[in-house]
Amino acid sequence: MRRSVSSREVVRWDPEDREFWQRHGRRIARRNLALSVLCEHIGFSVWSMWSVLVLFMSPRIGLGFSPSEKFLLVVVPTVVGGVLRIPYSYAVTRFGGRNWTVCSTAVLLVPASLTTYFVQRPGTPLWVFVAIGAATGLGGANFASSMTNLSAFFPQRHQGWALGLNAGGGNLGVAVIQLLSLLVIATAGDTHPAYVTSVYLPLIVIAALLAAMRMDNVSVARAEPGTRREAMRSRHTWAISLLYIGTFGSFIGFGFAFGLVLQTEFGATPAQAASYTFLGPLLGSVFRPLGGRAADRWGGAQVTFVAFAAMAAGTAVLLVASSRGSFGLFVAGFTVLFVLTGLGNGSTYKMIPTAFARQAEREVVAGRDARSAFDRARRMSGAVLGIAGAAGALGGALVNLVFRATYSSGGSGSTAFVTFLVCYAGCMVLTWRLYLRGGHRREGTGPSALREGVGRV
Repeated sequence: MRRSVSSREVVRWDPEDREFWQRHGRRIARRNLALSVLCEHIGFSVWSMWSVLVLFMSPRIGLGFSPSEKFLLVVVPTVVGGVLRIPYSYAVTRFGGRNWTVCSTAVLLVPASLTTYFVQRPGTPLWVFVAIGAATGLGGANFASSMTNLSAFFPQRHQGWALGLNAGGGNLGVAVIQLLSLLVIATAGDTHPAYVTSVYLPLIVIAALLAAMRMDNVSVARAEPGTRREAMRSRHTWAISLLYIGTFGSFIGFGFAFGLVLQTEFGATPAQAASYTFLGPLLGSVFRPLGGRAADRWGGAQVTFVAFAAMAAGTAVLLVASSRGSFGLFVAGFTVLFVLTGLGNGSTYKMIPTAFARQAEREVVAGRDARSAFDRARRMSGAVLGIAGAAGALGGALVNLVFRATYSSGGSGSTAFVTFLVCYAGCMVLTWRLYLRGGHRREGTGPSALREGVGRV
């Protein structure tokens, strides 16, 4: 292993080599993981700002928007964050993980500053907030570059845990900003939304500086020409992207919309909504690495299938709660759904590196050099991580659009929940047909033994 001090570039990186991993790799990978979690966490917080700021918007502060307009303000950041995830994942392979993390974190000062300035200016037109909300989508795009970068640092046998921990730490940003809004409402009232956003200005600066000083670029993560095009031709790319729409799309869509749903469905006040909205994203974030860990042990497809089955059952509970007007059952059902989406997020992402590691195993058996085969697998995994991440974020926008359409018609959320139930059933069928039907290969058997037991998809 060599490192260029000026650029913090690590070359000859091979985490699959157990001796290398124990002697050098583990320490470097964990340091980069810790800083990646910090930067991604802040990115998610900035991205999800509007999920709480809309709770403050009322005629009392001169910003009396309708529920439909408020749903628009949570849809726009989700769409922009999803669209930008593909170029962000490419940026890591073009500029290096450390370099891009510094830039993508520092640029969050722009939407955070604009939000702090305008959010308490009475009479500000809706289009200004829509534009600022679009800029906060930059924080959501950070997820793709972060996950692509870390997939090169960790051996395949640990990627379920590592990617789950990184994503879970980032997802916690949704819960933390909602907790912060609750604290502001409890101490200063519901007319000071700028207090929520201003907290992140110094944190963004600190995180960018730490990333510049302590993170590394890994040469193996640099993309070869055509890697992304090749990934786009793989059926795994599109199948797993659809599954990730079901898991992460639900997590981020519910996270952004939950407070508005409580206000619209049950007439909750900002304080009441904020008192419940943080719990679901918090638990979903905590359970994401557990989903990755479970996938490391039992297989990503198995855990994902069970998660979708349970999500369908949880959605049925929401239908019952909505029809009966039961606030307690509704909140409990939504909270359980968040936990299940967290588990599914971790297990679905585990399926990506496993699928391409298996492909590399087959290439090695056919006579290809092992190092080049597994380096290519890591590059392909990084490309698909970005594509699936973008699809998942856009799925969150679809969730919010479904809610917006449902509540704009003046009805309850039952139509939306029936839609989600059908989607989860479809994801179960897809997982079964492509990844579970026909039996499973156990870890450490066949070609899997070539690279320390790859595990089941």
